[in-house]
Amino acid sequence: MKLLHTIDEMGAFSRNARSGSKRLGLVPTMGALHEGHVSLVRAAREKSDVVVVSIFVNPTQFGPSEDFSRYPRTLEKDCALLERESVDAVFAPSSNEMYGSGSITWVTVEAISDRLCGRSRPGHFRGVTTVVAKLFNIVEPDIAFFGQKDAAQVAIIRRMVRDLNFPVAIEVCPIVREADGLALSSRNVYLGPQERKSALVLHRSLNRVKEKFDHGEGNALKLIVSGKEEFAKNPAARLDYLEIVDPNSLEPVADISKPVLVAVAAFVGNTRLIDNLVLAPTR
Repeated sequence: MKLLHTIDEMGAFSRNARSGSKRLGLVPTMGALHEGHVSLVRAAREKSDVVVVSIFVNPTQFGPSEDFSRYPRTLEKDCALLERESVDAVFAPSSNEMYGSGSITWVTVEAISDRLCGRSRPGHFRGVTTVVAKLFNIVEPDIAFFGQKDAAQVAIIRRMVRDLNFPVAIEVCPIVREADGLALSSRNVYLGPQERKSALVLHRSLNRVKEKFDHGEGNALKLIVSGKEEFAKNPAARLDYLEIVDPNSLEPVADISKPVLVAVAAFVGNTRLIDNLVLAPTR
């Protein structure tokens, strides 16, 4: 497995792979890898000839009061894990390598980037789409693999790919959970034992919504109320949002007549967590 730190190194690797007509898969990450990332790597291995994993804690998607400085950085451990998974190359650039000095160009997907996490984290998705666009240009993947846990991010990246004609297929892999239902996240390491228990309210709220939906409730507002009742029982978790939206536009829906995304975000202590599920009518 090759560890590449510069854009020139990454470009040369990709050109060599593509010259052999090999299908190149990219798994973009910020490191601190867990089994959710491993599931993306395995999907990439199944559908690609060459697998590249990027590890870059992107400063432009963090707000001024967010956790950029303390975000877990475990490159040596991550590389050992990826080598066991037969990854071909890891691209781990520095911030200066990715942005240089005086970078002033942004990629913004208008309107949709201000919904869900974009509303409570202004500028977050602008940072995400900018760095993903840069990675697509540098790595030139045929397929890029993302997790369903970041459903809003996926919707925005898909729109960017469509609007800017990137020749990249977007593959979305299922959420990987702990046995008790907590969605895997690199930020879970921040949680103390009691906070870890409180964090389960995100999954419980989604299950409550699904249960009501499965019993015939199709009114989105009523379903949202049922999900919020779970948070009322657990004041240790501070709800950021619980919404039911169109999976592509992220616009709120009133009645569920086609598949919708139920998305939740909450603070447990100082840690912000997200989760979601898709509801689809059976008729």
